[in-house]
Amino acid sequence: MPDRRQILAGLGLIAAGFPRSSSQAQTMAQPTPDLILRNGKVTTLDRSNPQASAVVIGEGRILFAGTDAEAMALAGPGTRVIDAGGRRVIPGLIDSHMHIIRGGLNYNMELRWDGVRSLAHAMEMLKKQVDNTPAPQWVRVVGGFTEHQFAEKRLPTLEEINRVAPDTPVFILHLYDRALLNAAALRVVGYTKDTPNPPGGEIVRDGNGNPTGLLIAQPNATILYSTLAKGPKLPPDYQKNSTRHFMREVNRLGVTGVIDAGGGFQNYPDDYAIIEELHRDGQLTVRIAYNLFTQKPKEELADFTRWSREVTPGQGDDLYRANGAGEMLVYSAADFEDFQVPRPDMPPNMEADLEPVIRLLAENRWPWRLHATYDETISRALDVYEKVNRDIPFDGIHWFFDHAETISDRNIERIARLGGGIAVQHRMAFQGEYFAERYGHRAAERTPPIRRMLDMGLPVGAGTDATRVASYNPWISLAWLVTGRTLGGLALYPAANRLDRESALRLWTEANGWFSNESGKKGQIAPGQLADIVVLSDDYFGVPEDAIQDITSVLTLLGGEPVHGAGDFSGLAPELPPAMPDWSPVRTFGGYQQRAEAGRASKYAFARLCGCANGCNVHGHAHAGALGAQLPVSDERSFWGALGCACWAV
Repeated sequence: MPDRRQILAGLGLIAAGFPRSSSQAQTMAQPTPDLILRNGKVTTLDRSNPQASAVVIGEGRILFAGTDAEAMALAGPGTRVIDAGGRRVIPGLIDSHMHIIRGGLNYNMELRWDGVRSLAHAMEMLKKQVDNTPAPQWVRVVGGFTEHQFAEKRLPTLEEINRVAPDTPVFILHLYDRALLNAAALRVVGYTKDTPNPPGGEIVRDGNGNPTGLLIAQPNATILYSTLAKGPKLPPDYQKNSTRHFMREVNRLGVTGVIDAGGGFQNYPDDYAIIEELHRDGQLTVRIAYNLFTQKPKEELADFTRWSREVTPGQGDDLYRANGAGEMLVYSAADFEDFQVPRPDMPPNMEADLEPVIRLLAENRWPWRLHATYDETISRALDVYEKVNRDIPFDGIHWFFDHAETISDRNIERIARLGGGIAVQHRMAFQGEYFAERYGHRAAERTPPIRRMLDMGLPVGAGTDATRVASYNPWISLAWLVTGRTLGGLALYPAANRLDRESALRLWTEANGWFSNESGKKGQIAPGQLADIVVLSDDYFGVPEDAIQDITSVLTLLGGEPVHGAGDFSGLAPELPPAMPDWSPVRTFGGYQQRAEAGRASKYAFARLCGCANGCNVHGHAHAGALGAQLPVSDERSFWGALGCACWAV
């Protein structure tokens, strides 16, 4: 075993970035370990030291990863020791694309259907929340789910929603394609027979011309977001509480870092006041690098001109820092993905709008990101980029596209030549069925072509695009990357476009450092890196593929400090005050609905196996409807069991 003094001297040199030499070692101050995490199966993602059983942490950084004996030899009298209990340990997950700042302001107001596996259960939740919600508040289900995750494979009808909520406004957002409003919500937003359809959206009407409550994106989501914005907001103290609860929720899932992609109706600097106050108060439990999203059509250049005088990329610290521009740079380049309608063509003024913004960003050395779903949009954006690059070389600027579901090999090559990257999200896990129905299964096999991007040497990082399109649960993304399947069970990708588990994990950790200009600072369990570490509930490298999506964290460390603990580790993280207000859905339901914790794992197990494709001799295909009924037919042990229903024989 190495001598303790030699190890400590070496650690000090590593953390300081100095070369090893005996003369320098004698002059270095020895770091004092604050924490040792031992008895774990540590996946470091450090290729020079890929596996360990213990991690030594000091002053918020990793000092050493190795054996238990080596780590314990470094312990001082004040060193805290945590036993990982033989569990898998990984670097903290980093989401390259989430709307955590906007999401945090609203989290406590939103009923989450993320993870719910039956519409019957979702409607039970909705009814309970309607009963809890006082006037004039709304009940909001704002994205994070797809109808395909439900056993019933459908959304609720407007009649069903109105029946459980005759008086309380209800707003349900499904992906980027539609919103469902009950009659009470229609009244408070003021949509009537005389309300015209807004540009890019449709208010669906009955035979008499009256709004039904269905809003359709045609083809963009502006009508959905502008309607949602009419609802009440939480007061500032409640927004702080809400943001803290949302951060703790993603900590529960192993997330320690987020690159915030701005968002519609998220104004800078006003809507950043809460997150900045939490930062000043030392209450951030997630590292945030934020991008600035232009605020109004036709005023994009003015926005970025003003911000370039007020903000410098990298400004801030390791917990909260400016990252650059986007994901919206100009509104004429935004090709919202809604695979239930034809691909939208960007207007002819796209290039003229985009070029001056890119020139400004390149001149000021601002990194940028651009939302682009379709290859046709990417081609036109790259024409602008290549033109600007000839005058102002992009060398050293970390710019990238978000999404890129239908990108071609030619455009991957063009991005590589310009030194850009691509951030991918698991949106296809939520709407792959729609894409395959419209464009065919062959086209869906590379949506996006992640393996091809990696093989061509592009920086590629993973994220969620939460909270309105997909769920913020990173394990849904990791399962999608590994299995190539949607939440509804559709097999999208052949083996050639799927990733092994380590490669997928790297996209959620070390690879995302490039997208926030923090390569080498986080994403690995390696000396000198930030001590963001997660102890998992289940072994990511050992569970069946179908169980990857159910993994959570039992211990999350941010800079070596516990920010979430469960089970044996439940007493380690500081307690949060209860969710505010007292009627918050978070108090009743929490956030993401884990399959094992929803109390319906056995009830709905048949849906995962038969997909409601096979009927039984008692109730045909109406399995989930029977289960959700408030009648004896919902009791599988007595009523259906007595009749010999085949649904329970799985």
